[in-house]
Amino acid sequence: MPGPHPTDPIADAFESHRDRLRAVAHRVLGSQADAEDVVQEAWLRLSRQDTDTIHNLGGWLTTVVGRISLDALRSGRPRREVSLDDELTAFTVTLDDAPAPEELVLLGDSVGLALLTVLDSLRPDERLAFVLHDVFAVPFAEIGTILGKSADATKMLTSRARRKVQAAQLPECDGRRQREVVHAFLGAARDGRFEELLQVLHPEVKFTVHTPNGPFVTLGATEVATRAQVAGSAARGHAVTVNGHPGVVSWSEDGAPLSLLAFTVACGRITAITAVIDPAKLALMDLPTPV
Repeated sequence: MPGPHPTDPIADAFESHRDRLRAVAHRVLGSQADAEDVVQEAWLRLSRQDTDTIHNLGGWLTTVVGRISLDALRSGRPRREVSLDDELTAFTVTLDDAPAPEELVLLGDSVGLALLTVLDSLRPDERLAFVLHDVFAVPFAEIGTILGKSADATKMLTSRARRKVQAAQLPECDGRRQREVVHAFLGAARDGRFEELLQVLHPEVKFTVHTPNGPFVTLGATEVATRAQVAGSAARGHAVTVNGHPGVVSWSEDGAPLSLLAFTVACGRITAITAVIDPAKLALMDLPTPV
């Protein structure tokens, strides 16, 4: 996908905001692919703008991304459903003991699939206001500029959206709990503790393994538990964050990547696992170096 030139100072400034912009669009639209499109459109608009008129680039870009995302929600056009498996080359993988971009912390520590389900029930303006204010701490006045409302009206809108979210009584699903679930799964897989595997797997869990011979999919907790050796063997790898999801990466002695695991955890149970053991696919991914 074309983008800003790396030696352009405006491009460098844009790149410093890219991760946050992608996180905003992703949380509003619920699709990583759509979020990338929104960020790219924001860059195109910036490239056509007289930057001397922009006094706060971060605020300007957040406003633009918010407006593009809101237009997408209001248009009612189907959002692209791109699964974790289909975004392998777009994975953002960071070591858990390395400084993580802000959006990875937010995506990892906020409620996940359950919250997205509730957000889908909100009106477009409610969804945008809630995400921008309660997740990204954007002031009401700035959100109001996007929505064409006063700061007070935006505050009331956000409060209404917050009440709807709270009324859903979402279970606790923070990043620490997600990692505890993944750690329990890896330990049980490594030691062959079948019953403990069943306790942390959702009954309809999907396990996709990308091999040199293509992807292989296993469905259901019992089937996944009996085929968890691939994940268990990677338990000695290094914990990472994969597009906001807990994961594990492992390397060979010469530093070549051996495997990458990414987990989707919904309120105490693993609902999806993606394992990449195909060297060709691993080579295309921007993975961290061995530690």
